[in-house]
Amino acid sequence: MNQVSTPVDPDVSAFEQGELLIYATEAVMGIGCDPNNEAAVKKLLAIKQRPVEKGLILVASNYSQLLPFVDDNAIPQDRRFAIFSCWPGPVTWLLPKSATAPQWVTGEHDKIAVRVSAHEGVKALCDKLNGPIVSTSANPSGDEPARTIEQAKAYFGNSVHYVPSEVGGAAQPSMIKDAMTGAIIRNA
Repeated sequence: MNQVSTPVDPDVSAFEQGELLIYATEAVMGIGCDPNNEAAVKKLLAIKQRPVEKGLILVASNYSQLLPFVDDNAIPQDRRFAIFSCWPGPVTWLLPKSATAPQWVTGEHDKIAVRVSAHEGVKALCDKLNGPIVSTSANPSGDEPARTIEQAKAYFGNSVHYVPSEVGGAAQPSMIKDAMTGAIIRNA
């Protein structure tokens, strides 16, 4: 009996093997990895020259992909409309973190930064990976974020996996807001 082999998606394979992925977001190229893979996250932090204490953003195609990382029950009813009416879209919310959210993603914080993206490439990538991805700008800390794969290659060369995609039309990275207070942490 012949076995039919399923083609391996190179993006999924790279993600599962703990490689860093460069992919387009709404405004810049992002660099990310599997948020559950501590070694991959540490590699990302090293290549970005970013301290773990700062924490990282997770981006997803839908809110259900974020539920393992978010304490949904701790979100007050009166804040839910403000949060969910912005998604999918360019707002990152600081939500209460779940008891199982990895410290290598949350850093020193009691909240986790999450976004449900409207960018078709990000949504397709998260759907292929069947979950969220760590998302930070593709640049060493202090340098300008890459806006094309070519610019990202100038920073990272062949040390990462590139997902063919184009940056959306946003001029700035996502706004970051505290879900509990509504305070703007980073303006777009």
